[in-house]
Amino acid sequence: MKLRLITLMVLLLPVALWAQEFTKNLATARSSYSAGNLENTRFALEQMLRDLDMAIGREVLKLLPPKAGALPMVEKEDNVTGTGGGMGLYVQRFYGAEPKRASIEIINNSPMINTLQAFLTMPMIGGMMRDENQKVIKVQGYKAQLNKTLDSETNKTDYELLIPINNTLVTVRMDESTEAEVTAFANTIPLQKIGQIAQ
Repeated sequence: MKLRLITLMVLLLPVALWAQEFTKNLATARSSYSAGNLENTRFALEQMLRDLDMAIGREVLKLLPPKAGALPMVEKEDNVTGTGGGMGLYVQRFYGAEPKRASIEIINNSPMINTLQAFLTMPMIGGMMRDENQKVIKVQGYKAQLNKTLDSETNKTDYELLIPINNTLVTVRMDESTEAEVTAFANTIPLQKIGQIAQ
């Protein structure tokens, strides 16, 4: 019984600390605003948004698949950040080890999203920018840009798949792979749920 209680306390400690920090920043923002100190108000609100992005990022990590094909996730390399401002959420997970690696990167409010959506939705723009190493495919109903890179020295092919979901960009990369492998991996990611949480 004591072991369960200790385990529960250890698991809940980060949540409790985050809630305390969030509450502290909220109180600071309110008191600074009441005092007319807008600079401190803004800083406290930015800290709250950053903490919120971090909490959302940890929830997104829980949704990501434990494997990319046969490649296991490398949990110690998980990266979650929140800027609290324009860019917002950033989540990254790696799979496997050199030379065969894969990764998922999720960026909220990515600066690339508008350009990518124009490429995917306007055939004329897509036609002007397209080459034989780039094509548009659908993943779970979302239009995506698939990029292929061939290393002329090793003759190995790497793939990158860019999937815009609302204002969130999901990027899937896989080294030394095939189009079928990278799309199969992308289909294991709960894109709709990630898009809803990351907004």
